[in-house]
Amino acid sequence: MTVPLDKRLNAFRPDLADARLKGQVEADRFVEGRLEAVVEPIAPLRRQPRPDAPLETEALFGETVRVFETDEEGWSYVQLQSDRYVGYMPTTALGPLPGAPTHRVRVPRTLLFPGPDIKLPPLAGLPMGARIVAFGTAADRNARYVVTHPAGAIVEQHLAGLGETEADFVAVAERFLGTPYLWGGKSTLGVDCSGLVQVALAMAGIAAPRDTDLQEQGLGTRLADIEPLARGDLVFWKGHVGIMRDGATLLHANAHHMMTAVEPLADAVARAEAKGSAVTSVRRLKR
Repeated sequence: MTVPLDKRLNAFRPDLADARLKGQVEADRFVEGRLEAVVEPIAPLRRQPRPDAPLETEALFGETVRVFETDEEGWSYVQLQSDRYVGYMPTTALGPLPGAPTHRVRVPRTLLFPGPDIKLPPLAGLPMGARIVAFGTAADRNARYVVTHPAGAIVEQHLAGLGETEADFVAVAERFLGTPYLWGGKSTLGVDCSGLVQVALAMAGIAAPRDTDLQEQGLGTRLADIEPLARGDLVFWKGHVGIMRDGATLLHANAHHMMTAVEPLADAVARAEAKGSAVTSVRRLKR
């Protein structure tokens, strides 16, 4: 039996589809799409092309997307290149590729200055994971900067080369403590459970799917019930995921605290079970 393609990860509608899906789906027309870059600090990806549609996920500055269609209402039908997620993004959030990214933001949030001077009014705040193209370095009496494209400057210590990775993804996730819960969010302005896992793992050089069901299917190996839990283990419920901070404490973005919080795993399990939701699996990444 043929398994239907996941619409979250494959761009197809009755009227239009990704040319790479020809022969797998039916559509009135197939298009190759064109690559563009996210030029806003954070760009929403929505289920439908309207501002009040549910937020599916977010794309961060410098990410590459494949654009299949741009309509007259200011929406583009796109697929993120990083995790293949498909949806609608404001066209104003997209622009030409400036070149291959060289660095990414390694701190929870940094400022993009119009030049190498901390006294200048910032142009924008960039989230952790945002990608930039470096065109050189500069310095003033206060700091050293990486000069970016488009014209701007970011303090050097807030950036890491794309090849550099964090040693402990849990420590990355801990930087989000207190961040408001936002369905579909992926930054310290707002994050959800699977977005927290995805961003933290990405900073450690581990690619992860966007949603909890895909993460549960694709990340690590399942632990037997008798195995003791350890830092970095992922605990899954239907529609939720948390990160073990140690053998007994859970770190997760959740709608109970409405923020990224730490609590005893036993408390989270009991609260979920009271609502009829049991742990579905615990998975361990390679160490």
